[in-house]
Amino acid sequence: MKRSELLRVITGAAVLSISQCLGRPSQALAMEGKLPALDAQAPDFELEAAAQEGALAEKLKRDAFLGSWLVLYFYPRDFTSGCTLEARGFQRDLSDFKAAGAAVVGVSADGTEEHVSFCSSEGLGYTLLSDPGGVVSEKYGSWNSPFSQRHTFLIDPDGILRARWEDVSPSRHSQDVLRALKGLQQS
Repeated sequence: MKRSELLRVITGAAVLSISQCLGRPSQALAMEGKLPALDAQAPDFELEAAAQEGALAEKLKRDAFLGSWLVLYFYPRDFTSGCTLEARGFQRDLSDFKAAGAAVVGVSADGTEEHVSFCSSEGLGYTLLSDPGGVVSEKYGSWNSPFSQRHTFLIDPDGILRARWEDVSPSRHSQDVLRALKGLQQS
């Protein structure tokens, strides 16, 4: 049994993350790595985006989102129950994110072809990025080889990391992120 599975069994679903227990410190440890600091520049990334059938895939950089808010969420695999539920939530709330000036982008180790199929199957209207070696997932403290962990990061229009989620409930996560986004925009 992996360490992460053992911890889940021992502590159950009511576990509080380290950052929750310590009042949101600027840095925290994820299961397999160090999470990036809050209120600091979000780590750079350049990953291949899923392209529509017949279109050439393009690489997207973090800086392509400067000037708008970015919800960058990492998830383990396309077509799994929790990941599908989470993706559907972001799709359901996509117009609210757009109205708030935020882009939604998902990242997993799946390839672009798998992402295209997942987007098509679920009717997703936002970008999925392919991180097959976990290089970017690792920069965000979200890599547990061979999968990305379920973490989300909210990045402001200047590229500054403003919020993160380590303990994600796929069924309500999109609403949690939307609430936090609106709160940060009002402050």
